[in-house]
Amino acid sequence: MGRSQETFNKKEKEKKRLKKRQEKQAKREERKSKPKVSGFEDMISYVDEYGNTTDTPPDPSKKIVVNAEDIKLGVPKRENEEEVDAVRMGKVEFFNDEKGYGFIKENETNEKFFVHVSSLTEEIVENDKVSFELEQGPKGLNAVRVKKV
Repeated sequence: MGRSQETFNKKEKEKKRLKKRQEKQAKREERKSKPKVSGFEDMISYVDEYGNTTDTPPDPSKKIVVNAEDIKLGVPKRENEEEVDAVRMGKVEFFNDEKGYGFIKENETNEKFFVHVSSLTEEIVENDKVSFELEQGPKGLNAVRVKKV
């Protein structure tokens, strides 16, 4: 007599296939038994005052009315801006004639600023008292329009 053609492995595969088919059928029945979404109202979500999404509409008593004229766009205008004297006073700390640059130390803040020969109105040497203005350069503030005092 011959052996059966069904092996243990074939039996296990068939059991898994039947189990999968039954699970799929059960899911299908479950979906059919659930009520469908009734419409647009069930799909709406709301945002509360804290930015969280909820399914309940906001309380109308907490509503805040904002006038469109009260909303300001852009940068607010400066108020109480003090006029700063653009001309500053200082002393030449270092100046190299050969290389054409030096540093000026401001009297009030004791900050040092770079000065180039191209921004001089007259020749200067070390320890000269000068007046100057500041401009933004590629590496920071530079003294420009430098004059002896």
